[in-house]
Amino acid sequence: MDILGTYDVIVVGAGHAGIEAAHAAAVLGAKTAVFTLSLDFIGNMPCNPSIGGTAKGHLVREVDALGGLMGIAADATFLQSRMLNRGKGPAVHSLRVQTDRKRYHIWMKHALELTPNLDIHQAEVVAADIQDGQICGIVTQLGGYYACKALVIATGTSLGGRIFVGEAHYDSGPDGTHAATALTQSLVAQGFTLRRFKTGTPARVHRRSIDFSKLERQPGDPDSELQPFSFLTRTPMHNKVDCYIAYTNPQMHRIILDNLHRSPLYGGDIQGVGPRYCPSIEDKVVRFKEKERHPIFVEPCGEDTEEMYLQGLSSSLPECVQNEMYRAIRGFENIEIMRPAYAIEYDCVDPTTLKPTLESKVAAGVYGAGQFNGTSGYEEAAAQGLLAGLNAARHALGKPELVLARHTSYLGTLVDDLVTKGVMDPYRMMTSRSEYRLSLRQDNADERLTPIGREFGLVDDARWAAFCRDREIKQQELKRLETTRVRMADLRALAPADAELGESGGTALELLRRPAVSYAMITQLIGAGEGITPAMAQRIETEIRYAGYIAREERIIRDIRRHESVAIPEDFDYAPLEMLTLEAREKLQKIRPRNLAQAGRIPGVSPSDLAQLSLILLKANRTQNGETL
Repeated sequence: MDILGTYDVIVVGAGHAGIEAAHAAAVLGAKTAVFTLSLDFIGNMPCNPSIGGTAKGHLVREVDALGGLMGIAADATFLQSRMLNRGKGPAVHSLRVQTDRKRYHIWMKHALELTPNLDIHQAEVVAADIQDGQICGIVTQLGGYYACKALVIATGTSLGGRIFVGEAHYDSGPDGTHAATALTQSLVAQGFTLRRFKTGTPARVHRRSIDFSKLERQPGDPDSELQPFSFLTRTPMHNKVDCYIAYTNPQMHRIILDNLHRSPLYGGDIQGVGPRYCPSIEDKVVRFKEKERHPIFVEPCGEDTEEMYLQGLSSSLPECVQNEMYRAIRGFENIEIMRPAYAIEYDCVDPTTLKPTLESKVAAGVYGAGQFNGTSGYEEAAAQGLLAGLNAARHALGKPELVLARHTSYLGTLVDDLVTKGVMDPYRMMTSRSEYRLSLRQDNADERLTPIGREFGLVDDARWAAFCRDREIKQQELKRLETTRVRMADLRALAPADAELGESGGTALELLRRPAVSYAMITQLIGAGEGITPAMAQRIETEIRYAGYIAREERIIRDIRRHESVAIPEDFDYAPLEMLTLEAREKLQKIRPRNLAQAGRIPGVSPSDLAQLSLILLKANRTQNGETL
């Protein structure tokens, strides 16, 4: 077979995971190629036209801090921006934007085209050539062979994709692309453990068919309060559209229940496991019978299209039933469906067969990212793609790879959950998944991760200079607040009469620890610090106000690091360790944790097992170092 190209890294798929993987690998100097079923679907948004959301916004900021593309693209193509969870603590504040679906695709496609060291191919990859446990190349549908040292599989829902709409079902990827079934067969033949997952997409409807006067208007945040995703974005931001909220009702629920036998989800045609935290409308009506209504978020797909997206109404019911149930909703009486809702099944890997670098344990040099790893969501995919692409490039170039501990980032938490605990359904990132969420806020992603991105070669000089400048501005402002005194009489003149400000004045920093005192109040008295943006002001106020809690969390992290420093050899044999339970030995043998901390997070490994393992490792290390026990 003729070799048509030789690369360091090949990426299969150009969705959100594939984009970040290809970009990261190429930026690191690896000769890279990305293969996609269609150039017209690079950066496609087959589900909701939005970026971010609760915990997902954290991931976008982390991708940006590490040198990725998603945050910059979202800032360049957003239609409406809202900071979620403002009524809660800063740890769970999460940015979410409505995005122009077509413009996002165009932006991402052009960004890849401008990336040095990166070739883009429109072709279906039908086989991975693995020899002696090592990736050697890939084969396309046209019979082309491309050699590589590392391969990133980022196939989204196209791998073994199958669409369901009522009684109709057929092989397909999202939005009418064809399914990649041959690659599934190749991977299974090579020893990969695959499973079937399922997700759903709501209908797109025509704007003119909606009576918006009957819906609740949902505007974005005031323009003066808008914050970008990217730490590089400095231009003013402006909302361009409104979103709206409609509600289901008992009449609609009755239509669904009367037609439940026509749903492939309940008829048994769909075998894949669906996302627990994003159920179809059929699931909602069945599982939450006591609820008389569920919200529907009506969102525009772009500035130059009349398509509207109905978030919260994913379904696999027949098109005729969809028409009937939508028209039972207030404001949707004359709805015109442009694209019916559908469910899609797809193939993905068991993530416990991956290392924390996202490299497969089955074949050296093969990495997984995104829905192939059992996750859901654009943001989870992009974050994994960046890590997989970075590590694939460093593998190909013979350099040490990056493992992010879970206390460093939501990305580290996500990967640790996948490879240590595995998944039973599509994984979605949530703030509750992190035990360190006060330290892993979205506002400090740059301080946590940009130095790491710089060390591993992803952060360029311009981003590093911007980061250093922001860090200096913050340090100067903290020093100014620490040394500038404020009189209580002046502060009382600004505050409401019933505000609990304390008895005496003090430094600005001391006063900011009091709940009733804000940074905005302080700056009215002492002026604003030079170069302080609204986002930076909020970060400074958070860090001062929650300093005690953050310090406590950092002490916990230091304790965890001690366990992470106890490395476990990759070929360590757990079978003879009869002092451990049989379940613990089986789980440890399968997962093969890198260190004692990861071992302790494996389901089935008890604290007693961990204590015994710790003593065994300590004894082994002392023996290896020649110490007398």
